Amino acid sequence: MNDHWKRKRQILALLSSDHFTSGEAIASEIGLTRMAVNQHIDALSDYGLEVFSVKGKGYKLASPITLVDEQSLIGGIENRCFYFDEIDSTNSFMLNHFVDLKSGDICIAEYQSAGRGRRGRQWLSPYGNHLYASLFWRFETNASNLMGLSLVIACSIVKTLSEMNITGLGMKWPNDIYLDDKKLAGILIEVAKTETKQTELVIGFGINMSMSAAQGELIDQPWSDLASQGVPDKTQLLVSLHRNLKSDIQAFSNHGLAPFIPFWNAYDLFANKQVRLLMAPNEVFGLCRGIDEQGAVVIETNSEIKVYIGGEISLRGI
Repeated sequence: MNDHWKRKRQILALLSSDHFTSGEAIASEIGLTRMAVNQHIDALSDYGLEVFSVKGKGYKLASPITLVDEQSLIGGIENRCFYFDEIDSTNSFMLNHFVDLKSGDICIAEYQSAGRGRRGRQWLSPYGNHLYASLFWRFETNASNLMGLSLVIACSIVKTLSEMNITGLGMKWPNDIYLDDKKLAGILIEVAKTETKQTELVIGFGINMSMSAAQGELIDQPWSDLASQGVPDKTQLLVSLHRNLKSDIQAFSNHGLAPFIPFWNAYDLFANKQVRLLMAPNEVFGLCRGIDEQGAVVIETNSEIKVYIGGEISLRGI
């Protein structure tokens, strides 16, 4: 950790208390000048953090953040674990270094300056508020046999959160995780390299943990976060999730999607509901009948069953 972030973490620890802390007290505690403290606090807004400032009282974070314990994280994960306070994108980092990676290696960051979601959308990544990570995996098969992988990753995330007593979870095809019918987490899988008999993928995922009001206003869809049920320990969550992801991806490699379909069906938000399937410029209306063993969504239209799969398909409830 560089000195830049060491100082900021010390300040954030002081700003995370229930009461306001004066600039003088912060400067005295960490051995900086009052001006240097002001500069660090002003810079926090650049990382998506909102700090309350009250004259005569001092400073306090508008909403609590939870940071990773780096030593506990690295000690709890068997594979190589790359941890950053700040990075452009965890997916980009893994894509740039995939030649040197082994299946199960993971990159985790507290802040992404260029986080992205599906279809090129921006993924807002304020410092410390949420979980941002990317896992590398090398498959001994071609990409056409991996169509259901994003569903497996969604199942693994929901399973891990359920084990931590999070309730009200659901999944939306093809790979979104919801909490109380609002988006909680997303997945972005990108190809590092593919050959006839081998495919190397970077599996990125983000989970909302504690969204500030200011950041929430920037999101163009209903969202949820884990703070509504008590923010879990981020380090423990990552260690457990990494373990489940490795186990589930290996099971998928050996047995395909079939073993995961019952779990998906139990959490499918649109099971047996009327849906509209968007495939620009076309639309399909019908009943959602779950997924098949290739990961396609099954839609019943006019007593006819059809399956649909593809990167530009969006599923909306009616």
